[in-house]
Amino acid sequence: MEKTHTRAALKFVKASSQSAAVSWSSTSSGMTKDELKDGLFGKSKASQKSLTKENTKPQDFKLRTQERALKRAMFNYEVATKLYIIEQQKKQAEKLQKMIEEEEIRLLRKEMIPRAQLMPFFDRPFFPQRSNRPLTVPRDPASFRIVSGKCGTRISSGGLYDFQGSQGLKPIR
Repeated sequence: MEKTHTRAALKFVKASSQSAAVSWSSTSSGMTKDELKDGLFGKSKASQKSLTKENTKPQDFKLRTQERALKRAMFNYEVATKLYIIEQQKKQAEKLQKMIEEEEIRLLRKEMIPRAQLMPFFDRPFFPQRSNRPLTVPRDPASFRIVSGKCGTRISSGGLYDFQGSQGLKPIR
């Protein structure tokens, strides 16, 4: 196969170089030498051309435009479907959210309705019960003092949270 292509290429190169050389040399009658040779040896050249034409067949080429157009159409369809599904999901979520909010509003309105309290029972006296929590220890008001420093004025009780100046604070960098 490769030899036939190289032979055809060589013949094409020879023919083109000869036609270029012949075109410069022409006879007085206006016909080139090549045309004169063609007239004399036309039969042999026609048989050579027919041989080369039989050997060379154009290969069928397949354009991928139809295939690419089909793939693109499928892709566009998938994108449109995906967008439609997302839109439907958003609508469904909004609808659900709206239903939840309406239910909450309905419950709040129901709770806001003023209702009468039950009448206390006066026939049974109220006896308070003693609490289980320990008693609080009272503090002397003199234990509170005002501390002034570089950071401002603070009230401390008993010096538990007393910071002098800016020792407890670090500068911001």
